[in-house]
Amino acid sequence: MASAILSDTVKHYGVTSEGEIPKVDRVALKRLIEVKLAASGFEVPSSHEDDQGVLSLAHDLFRRYAEQSRLLCDHLTPPDQRIQDFLDDALSTTGEKVQIPKETFSVDRYGIARELSLPDTEGVNEYHNEHVSSYRLSNGVLHNPLNDRRTTKGVFHIADYGLPVPADKISVPLITYARLLNEALHPPSDLMELPYTTSWEKPVQTMVSLLLRPLVCPAVPGVRPEKRLEVRFFVPGGCVSNIDFVESIFGNAGDPHLPENDAGLDAAHWTGHTGCVILAPHIRTLKKKDMGLPYITEASDEQKETGMCWSDANEPYNGGKPFKITCRDQRGIMVTILADNYFGYCKKEVKTQIGFSANLYGLAEEEHAGGALSFQSFSLGTQFVPSSNYIPNYYSFKEAISLLGDTVIVHSEGYASDKNYPNVHIMPEDFQINLNAQCATWMSGGVEQSIRVLPKHIYLHPSGYKVRLGRHEKSPAWKLIGTVPEGVFTHKPCTVSGGGKSEISKSLTDAVIYGPIYTADYDKDMALVSQVIEHDFSDCMSPTQTEMQARPPSRKILCMDRTLGSVIKLLTQNEDLYTKEHNEFISLIPNHVRAIVFAIKRFYRPSWGADWKSHFSVDIVNGANGHELKLNGRRLVGSYLRVGMQKESGAWRTYKLRQDFVPASKVQMEDDITASVVVPAEQIIGLPIGFYNSMIGSQMNKTGHPTTQNGNVSAVLPGGFQDHKSLKIVQNCEWRLFQRPDDAIIPGFDKQTEFDMSQGGLFASNFKPIAQEEMLDISEQIDVFDLFTDHMKTHIIKCVDDGSSFNVCSAKPRIWEGKPTKNPRYLQLRPDIKFQQERYLAELGVRLSRRLAINEPVIFPVNAVIGGRRNNPPDEINGVKIRPLCVFNPIHYEELPELFMDYVCSVTGKSPSTTGAGSEGALTKGPFNAIQATVDLNNCLVSMLLTGYGGFTSAAGWIGPDYRFDHDISLLIPEIWCRMRPEECEPAGLIERGELEKIDDFEYDGRTIPASRLGYRITRKFVIEYFGRVFDNPAAVITDDILKPENQDLDVYVDGIENLVDAERNAALLYFKDGTIIDACPPLAAVLNVMAYGHYEEKSITDPDIRKMFTREALLESNWYKKRLMTKQVREIALCKRNVVTLEHFISKPGYETEVQRLNVRGRLEDAKREINFVQSKEYLISLIGTLGADPITSRNILGSD
Repeated sequence: MASAILSDTVKHYGVTSEGEIPKVDRVALKRLIEVKLAASGFEVPSSHEDDQGVLSLAHDLFRRYAEQSRLLCDHLTPPDQRIQDFLDDALSTTGEKVQIPKETFSVDRYGIARELSLPDTEGVNEYHNEHVSSYRLSNGVLHNPLNDRRTTKGVFHIADYGLPVPADKISVPLITYARLLNEALHPPSDLMELPYTTSWEKPVQTMVSLLLRPLVCPAVPGVRPEKRLEVRFFVPGGCVSNIDFVESIFGNAGDPHLPENDAGLDAAHWTGHTGCVILAPHIRTLKKKDMGLPYITEASDEQKETGMCWSDANEPYNGGKPFKITCRDQRGIMVTILADNYFGYCKKEVKTQIGFSANLYGLAEEEHAGGALSFQSFSLGTQFVPSSNYIPNYYSFKEAISLLGDTVIVHSEGYASDKNYPNVHIMPEDFQINLNAQCATWMSGGVEQSIRVLPKHIYLHPSGYKVRLGRHEKSPAWKLIGTVPEGVFTHKPCTVSGGGKSEISKSLTDAVIYGPIYTADYDKDMALVSQVIEHDFSDCMSPTQTEMQARPPSRKILCMDRTLGSVIKLLTQNEDLYTKEHNEFISLIPNHVRAIVFAIKRFYRPSWGADWKSHFSVDIVNGANGHELKLNGRRLVGSYLRVGMQKESGAWRTYKLRQDFVPASKVQMEDDITASVVVPAEQIIGLPIGFYNSMIGSQMNKTGHPTTQNGNVSAVLPGGFQDHKSLKIVQNCEWRLFQRPDDAIIPGFDKQTEFDMSQGGLFASNFKPIAQEEMLDISEQIDVFDLFTDHMKTHIIKCVDDGSSFNVCSAKPRIWEGKPTKNPRYLQLRPDIKFQQERYLAELGVRLSRRLAINEPVIFPVNAVIGGRRNNPPDEINGVKIRPLCVFNPIHYEELPELFMDYVCSVTGKSPSTTGAGSEGALTKGPFNAIQATVDLNNCLVSMLLTGYGGFTSAAGWIGPDYRFDHDISLLIPEIWCRMRPEECEPAGLIERGELEKIDDFEYDGRTIPASRLGYRITRKFVIEYFGRVFDNPAAVITDDILKPENQDLDVYVDGIENLVDAERNAALLYFKDGTIIDACPPLAAVLNVMAYGHYEEKSITDPDIRKMFTREALLESNWYKKRLMTKQVREIALCKRNVVTLEHFISKPGYETEVQRLNVRGRLEDAKREINFVQSKEYLISLIGTLGADPITSRNILGSD
């Protein structure tokens, strides 16, 4: 999990290499803090007896160190010097001299900031200043900042320097920025006070600093290493909790004074860019006049419009409200001031800096995305026998052991166990499992061998197919669960706040509700079931469909040649597929009877013959038949899922899952801040067939199967892929995720949050600090306490027993403005780090399936692109009417012109994490993009053209004004996509089969409604075919008025479309207002013109000439794409030359020979020189074809080294 440069995970991230949170040795940590303070010249109280031996012994040494520091008072760390040089140059015309802090308390390892955020006095477990209230918990910390959320309106200010200021940002005179920066770097003394020292006779007042190395471009094994930028954080001592927050997410990159932490010497991994963030909540009180803004009569029209002038001498800057202001230019250095200490601002600023670096570096994108790798799973019942229907027969145990090498232990019985996880077993190719006997058997040396099959053990076929024991949560019966080796990576980019970024990777298991399989009147229901089972279906197909069926429809329901999925499809009304008579027959079957038929089909065994009835029964209750169906005396339990809520009744809509349904096995891949890179497919090692047809070494071997580069037989891909000539590889930039557990206020509902908040190392915010007495009261409220999960119950009891001063409960958010905040937050350790076995199993299965040796990388490129939108009915916020956006049905597909109209605007409804609704800016990154949005949009468009991914979008919030869905659709997306075959996923096929329908413009009240902007939407056919792989009765789950929201309220539907089009027009006009339209690539320029004015070069968006612009072929032939490749080459040459100069300078420094040898700087220099030769070559330029290259940024003449 660790990167090449941040390999000590405990030091950098506070996590062991196994994903555990280590117990904090607070005594050692406090000793370290006090030694560091003493070494910096601060007076440590003599009462700290534990440390007096060390402090007294090293007293003279500390004095000497302090004296040396004074002699080196003009010395800055390498990153600070780069920042200072930039400021000296950028502010040279202002007459203001701004100095980066030379002496700070440097937080150089994880955990120091958390200890600093609370007093060191025993028994004192809280700290308060005017900006934050902090509490020490038994399992972590609670920090509640002044504001409970961030605002997105009028918040982003940019100094009028360097690159152009986009129209959606506020341009600020350079002199104003310089004065704000000076004030930011000189906080009031009380804000400088370190909470740790607040009880000391002489509390320490200092700035605290941190070095980060966030990811910008993921590594591509065999192609290029990962790339990172450097970011420096400076905060006043009283806000040190913000350092705790930031390092918990992005990691602590160590002491910036040490050469091993100097990005300038890390030529292989540095993008060449430097960021700086200064936290300064105190500057909100500064006056506009004092900051150099003009009087209103001397201001320009733009300054009047944006408030960058004053009429009252006491008028505060930005109205005294939170804001951030930044200064940056094409050199890739950005210095930002944050005038609020809400934690989200800090995280989003690092996101901004990553995006800025990615845009300048090229090849990569910073994306506002979520994503999950989902593996289809099946209920196998009580028997597993390898079948050629789903497991190819050309895999062998011998080959699997050869691939895995010394990572497994081979047992004498002829199977193997993994050394990392002894509960993971590699089985022979002929192994079978009989659950009734609870054993796996196989032949070895002519002798049958066996082992007992156990819970929590996983058994892998040499193909990578996984089998495990599973049990229904509300049933005592065990079953076998099979999981395919290849997953589907659903990437959710451009997803608005509240659009389902996190939900896409959550397990469906936690959302499942369990209940009986219901029968109203057993005798009558079973009589009707018999009629259905014995019914003659030979004439059910419509005449146009009969010849298209691969197998005759006359097969009986209980025929072993008919699957459960086939039965569900057979008993679901479909006017296109079936005759009128058959549809009428289906309509007469009650839903609960249909569920009984499906249950009988699921459990039917051939040995029963026609006597299936004797195996099913109900209890006799009070002398009458009961209502819960039983199988062989065992109560059958059904699984149900909530899918939306009806507005009128307020009742949740709950539907039964298929009896054979098992939630997909998931690995979370993304959540909010993603770094991605597009790579030509032929450059990626070890891909399965199906990603692209021109795979290197795809010749047939002697067995007749396609082979990989190493000659091994390649896997055939199970689903979700097509011929992609370029592929996207993504990586999460965060180690911990800033989660907003909306539903945790309901005890027991959010199981993941209750687990996370009961664990050690917790960072919580916007929760109520609960004293022991109140925690005791919670534990005694049995009607509430019993609803919590066992993890939260144990946590509550422990908090009561250990007598902690403060703790938190997942269902008790902070009270904000008189009511519970809707934005409770905590940091969740990434699930793929916490639960590493899931990721390990995913890679192991894929390794075997693709026949990759243990030293070959397992790469998971993106398979599906499915963004997220949050929709709302007509509403209002603070008395302001909010127009509807609920015009989308559950899933839409948009061709690239319409998709990018959506992406440019990214309009959203209300979200709990921000203070408003409306456009979130291009790709939802408006509040976070420091340069013109054309750069991100150009990159995204090139990415989609190169990869050929279809642009789908799922709905969150509302569908029409009558149905509230929240994140129910988001949860279902991976389940549906991982159950689709390759040919089923392609938009063209979905359209051809009538599973997607085009939405056309229509006339309404004398005007044309441009509904075609919505692209295509799923149809009843899609629902029956694909939702039918999840639900018993898919047509009831997604009804016609959900598929067609206009049927709910046509007026709302029309207003919603016009609202969307108005928002898109307004968003597009900004590109003409600020002149950045000239920086848009031609197809993007066409989209922006149509959005703003309805046409491009007198052509509509449907004109064939316009549509041709949105093809991969047109892209590769264009001069503008070739310019992107040459721009990347020029920038890479400049970076390599700069790296060589830096390395040569370090080697030449007197007294550094030992460090040169220790860090192998001469070896790095030789590598850098070789890299220069390569990037200057024609071969390098050719290797860029199929990548993003680099955006020229702007057509204006300020490109510097470009």
